[in-house]
Amino acid sequence: MTTCTILFNGQPLGFEWIAKISRGDCGVRLSEADAFVEHIEAGAKRVDEVLEQEGKIYGITTGYGDSCNVGVAAEHVHQLPINLTRFHGCGLGDYLTEAETRAVLAVRLQSLCQGYSGVSYGLLQRLTAMLQHDILPLIPAEGSVGASGDLTPLSYVAGAIIGERDVRYNGTIVNAADAFKDIGLAPYTLRPKEALALMNGTAVMTALACLNLDRAQYLARLSTRISSLMVIAANGNPYHYDAELFTVKPHKGQQLIAQSIRTDLGNADSAPTQTRLQDRYSLRCAPHIIGALEDSFGFISETVNNELNSANDNPIVNAESGRIHHGGHFYGGHIAMVMDLLKTQVANLADLHDRQVALVLDATANQGLPANLSAAQGDDRALHHGFKAVQIGCSAWTAEALKHTMPASVFSRSTECHNQDKVSMGTIAARDARRVLELTEQAASAALLIATHGAKMRGNYVTATIAEFVDELVAEHPLLTEDRPLEPALRQLLTDIRQQRWALAL
Repeated sequence: MTTCTILFNGQPLGFEWIAKISRGDCGVRLSEADAFVEHIEAGAKRVDEVLEQEGKIYGITTGYGDSCNVGVAAEHVHQLPINLTRFHGCGLGDYLTEAETRAVLAVRLQSLCQGYSGVSYGLLQRLTAMLQHDILPLIPAEGSVGASGDLTPLSYVAGAIIGERDVRYNGTIVNAADAFKDIGLAPYTLRPKEALALMNGTAVMTALACLNLDRAQYLARLSTRISSLMVIAANGNPYHYDAELFTVKPHKGQQLIAQSIRTDLGNADSAPTQTRLQDRYSLRCAPHIIGALEDSFGFISETVNNELNSANDNPIVNAESGRIHHGGHFYGGHIAMVMDLLKTQVANLADLHDRQVALVLDATANQGLPANLSAAQGDDRALHHGFKAVQIGCSAWTAEALKHTMPASVFSRSTECHNQDKVSMGTIAARDARRVLELTEQAASAALLIATHGAKMRGNYVTATIAEFVDELVAEHPLLTEDRPLEPALRQLLTDIRQQRWALAL
């Protein structure tokens, strides 16, 4: 059920609003203001004027890419965009999820609303209708090199708009023309530049980047709470998070993480009370590890928002000056850069939690808790192995996450007769970041389950907030008094994480 409506009128939007649209939390509305409609239509009118006066515009009266020197006769101008949607229909891999597809539609709509793509207001209305009625093109995730934009995946949007591709609609997969008929619309007729404007942009990589950033921000907060619980479970030293200590190394994100852990631990800034003067790095340096990710969010969000609110196709049509600019705004280098950065920092969270899990399960290091946190009692307790196998799984997910941190942006391949001789790989970087997030969330689900059990067994909750948090989760996932399959618990926690169940603030 939507709780808000987001107006598309050419004004800037933040990535968090795209995430809300993707989840169905917010609906969409296209501005009907006269000035906005006129601004959009002026671009389409300018394309028509240049076409009539000069008779030649790239991608309208010429072939595409390396075929830009191939002329297209005037009588075929309206067939050319249809062919563009068709020959790019060669994507493979899994289809984007419904949430991801909503994000793609919203991101492309926002870019076209800037008014520099030479499209009509009618095209914006059709994209808006698809979001409002949840008509979601089936978009294969693989097949884009990130310049010229996301041509192949976005061809599935353009193809759906003209009624030639399949969509998800009302819980099933149908032809787009049938879905449009159900809401009283005919398939859309593309104007000369509109297929190129839809396809030759960065909407897929930017949409994934918006969702990745939203997930990563929540994961940073959750990792902070997990670290607090690990300190409690391991009977760690709260003075490692002392406020005075963190004034001398003033990275803002690092300070925020330390403050949050300090709050969870009851603001205990006292001198050491444990037999260990210093805890292992996975506890002591948690603010520094999570803080590095937290401090990257400002740069990443600014970069993603810039791309989201840009005109990023080619050519660019400036109706005010009358000029049509041929350039390379479809290049996804900025998204590639920040997604390569994000996935590295997120993978560090997986590595952090894998080490925290190893510490808390090790009877030689966890300050008196049973090995593997087995809560078994009685003569048969030697039969029970607690979280031993979960640790193996956590290490596997972490290793795979770390493997995916190889930067995609440096793997440019020359393609399309060497016209696209340097490409961004931005969409691959965004997909890699999504996979790293998935794996890190899995590691976090294991760490959360183990940390809450460890804190419960330690019995020293410190604050009412932590007590409520631990008791609620242990009630749902009881202590391991005997071995049992833990996949159901891990899957439930994974769902909780992805639905951002807990209100966690820094």
